[in-house]
Amino acid sequence: MLASFTKRNVLQQLFQVCRCGSTSSTESCNTFDLVIVGGGIVGCATAREMLKRHPGLKMAIVEKENAIARHQTGHNSGVIHAGIYYKPGSLKAKLCVEGSKLVYDYLCKKDIPHKKVGKLIVAQNKEQAKRLDDLYSRGIENNVPDLQMVEKDCISKYEAKCLGERALWSPWTGIVDWALVCNHFAKDFEEMGGKIYVNYEVTGFTQMSQCNEKQELTPILINSKNKCIPAKYVLTCAGLHSDRLAVMTGCDVSPRIIPFRGEYMLLVEDKKHLCTTNIYPVPDPRFPFLGVHFTPKINGEIYLGPNAVLALSREGYRWCDINVKDCIEMIKFPGLYKFVFKYFIPGCKEMITSIFYPLAVRDLKKFIPEVTWRDVKRGPAGVRAQAMNSDGSLVDDFVFDSGKGAVGQRVIHCRNAPSPAATSSMAIGKYIADKLEKDFKF
Repeated sequence: MLASFTKRNVLQQLFQVCRCGSTSSTESCNTFDLVIVGGGIVGCATAREMLKRHPGLKMAIVEKENAIARHQTGHNSGVIHAGIYYKPGSLKAKLCVEGSKLVYDYLCKKDIPHKKVGKLIVAQNKEQAKRLDDLYSRGIENNVPDLQMVEKDCISKYEAKCLGERALWSPWTGIVDWALVCNHFAKDFEEMGGKIYVNYEVTGFTQMSQCNEKQELTPILINSKNKCIPAKYVLTCAGLHSDRLAVMTGCDVSPRIIPFRGEYMLLVEDKKHLCTTNIYPVPDPRFPFLGVHFTPKINGEIYLGPNAVLALSREGYRWCDINVKDCIEMIKFPGLYKFVFKYFIPGCKEMITSIFYPLAVRDLKKFIPEVTWRDVKRGPAGVRAQAMNSDGSLVDDFVFDSGKGAVGQRVIHCRNAPSPAATSSMAIGKYIADKLEKDFKF
């Protein structure tokens, strides 16, 4: 909910930001041309892109944590996706393929550690093998480079211990530390003159009284606890909290963000040699999530998973992380009941394997039979900001929204930036920058 600000409170907060006299101007009031709410990889990539295009803009990023890249950007598998899975013609498909090329160029230019380890999408039976043909066609239509169909007897050439009926090989799939990439984006932004404010949790947006009668545009106050920042325009890229910020400017509550925790296992040290590339299952169209897979990390670890369980907090990386406000919002949202009813049995299985994690080894053994429950241990977890409609359907593409009224019409919300948002981040930044230029006349 939008925090209530009395006239007195607004004036007190404004006094902390700027002191406006009769000769003041927008600059003396410290008004930013554009403020981006959210210090994840999408927000930082967009901020960097905007200052590259418009070096004279006065810009800032505000982030509620004490550093950037603290949530989805810093809690993921670290894969650079090639763009195989996504529906041809969708923004996800277009921006992933474009983004992977941009990010590889950037990683090389900045000398950021990364590897093109490739990906095998492995079919375990003839039915899955037929679905590989559809994936291959999608990949070709999406302009994914160098895709190859691999027959049963040749799978071991790409991953020595892997077995399957058939596989699709993507040599351009890679691995990187996305939090490190995000920090490089932020550093570029600051070197170009941008400001980053951490420990700045946004509680609402209000319109500010004019500092000067000559001012062309009355600034928006981006309010936080006991402080505020004035800006002409605002972009929110808040991930797990994107719907809440949208509601603050009059947008509909749907799509609602429902947090799903993805828990990983790790291969123990003396078994890391079993996997050198990404090994993925063929997606099952009956279920909304991909399923467990093998993922080498840039630090040498091998991630196994993730599962997908409903989190009891938007930042709930453990079962004991419970946020009452988040739970109440989920209970009130009708879409969640419809989703749970539709996927009740698969959901129960995910919860059971979350508690008894060695059970997940059964699925992993289909790909590498040598893996046993003794070879795995609990690993880290991430929380996925899954946008869900009121009918229980999952939003599978990017969603942008604008608020209502004098304040809301100057705020653009990135309400859903699903995986592969990290891979696509530089292309998303270009896409959003185009939108900002068009809508706000930069």
